[in-house]
Amino acid sequence: MGIHDWARSILAQNLIDAKQNGLAEELALRALLSAVVERSTRLRSAEDLAQELIYLADNLDPDQDYGFMRP
Repeated sequence: MGIHDWARSILAQNLIDAKQNGLAEELALRALLSAVVERSTRLRSAEDLAQELIYLADNLDPDQDYGFMRP
């Protein structure tokens, strides 16, 4: 199992737990994202983390090529 598959599996289980506790999926996802970003600042600079988040935000559309790809 790769690291991304592992993360997706952990996320799926956390969302099941959230639902069982009466928490909306959208709110649970926002809280998890916030917690991951907060924890990541212990290991990475704010600038480095911000650049990764901007890159991810800029590439949210699955039908659009990534910015570094050539046509």
